[in-house]
Amino acid sequence: MNNRWRTIDIVIASIVAVAFGVIFWAWGLLYNGPADAIPLPGRALLYGVWLVPAVLGALIVRKPGAAFYTLSLAALVSVAIGTSWGWTIAVQGPLEALGAELIFAIFAYRVYRLPVALLAGATAGIVAAIYDVFVWYPDTAWGSFRIPYVLLTAASALIIAGLGSVLLTRALAQTGVLDRFPAGRSRALV
Repeated sequence: MNNRWRTIDIVIASIVAVAFGVIFWAWGLLYNGPADAIPLPGRALLYGVWLVPAVLGALIVRKPGAAFYTLSLAALVSVAIGTSWGWTIAVQGPLEALGAELIFAIFAYRVYRLPVALLAGATAGIVAAIYDVFVWYPDTAWGSFRIPYVLLTAASALIIAGLGSVLLTRALAQTGVLDRFPAGRSRALV
């Protein structure tokens, strides 16, 4: 397996990242707007959208650093557009990406099936939630807020980032746009 990034790997990961950076901006408006009616920690069920680029980037590119690169760049794009969380996203995005990247590294960047994607999504969710409870919700109780928040964020990330990324990869592969990637050549394995 060649772990060197090709130009097309960088281009496609960048396109995914920029697209999700814009989606992050819009999702932030929803999260802090109409979804604000959902009390925390329950609103954490919507969190997984912010973690999709890490898992999706890794499933498409299938090279070391893909999860980190894609989510980190998406976070920077959302900061550049403007986000209510400001520059802190430039720190939080890469930290979340490391959670997903760790799982792909544990499997030696050779296994990109559903269980690994689910685990990568959930791990990114756990990292994100732990960051949140210490940075954004430091005065909350562990039993009534923090633990439920971490569990709900992990569940959201498992479903939205993990399963959602697998489904997105399969859909993209069926169109033929991923034919230059292992994900497009191994459609049944994704």
